[in-house]
Amino acid sequence: MPRRPLDSTREILEIDWPLFGELCRALALKVAREYDPELVVGIAKAGVIPGAVIAAILQRDFASMTVTRKKAGAMPVLVSGPPSSTRGRRVLLVDETCDTGNTLKLALNEIRALGPADLRTAVSFKTGAFEPDFHSFQTDKAIILPWDREVIRDGELIRRPDWTPEQGADA
Repeated sequence: MPRRPLDSTREILEIDWPLFGELCRALALKVAREYDPELVVGIAKAGVIPGAVIAAILQRDFASMTVTRKKAGAMPVLVSGPPSSTRGRRVLLVDETCDTGNTLKLALNEIRALGPADLRTAVSFKTGAFEPDFHSFQTDKAIILPWDREVIRDGELIRRPDWTPEQGADA
């Protein structure tokens, strides 16, 4: 699947691993103060990472579902749905970034169809108008996540070659 191109009209904010870890921790604390999920569902791919961290901190069950876009700018589509174990449980749905909310809306509809007792949303980064129930960080900048900065080419870990220095990656 082609990578989502960076929006060249927005400033870039690169997130490193230590900051991402702290943001996950802060998000888990926010959730714990207002909600007690029984199950945390991460949206693959990137929502699985904060979802798993939050589930571990909250000491809750974790599951995933997969949503993707066939091409940049397309509407998201379901690849694999949420587990049937959401039925009758309090569920926290987690993704890494929320801009339009289209991915979360699709995932929410899929989980609601299974009949959870309650369902809330959490994202690491709120970058647009959609309002998740919980978020760690709000910005109008485009986010480069730590796992998106580098790729493996010919067996070596390198900076993504499709990102220029102006886009936030070191050449």
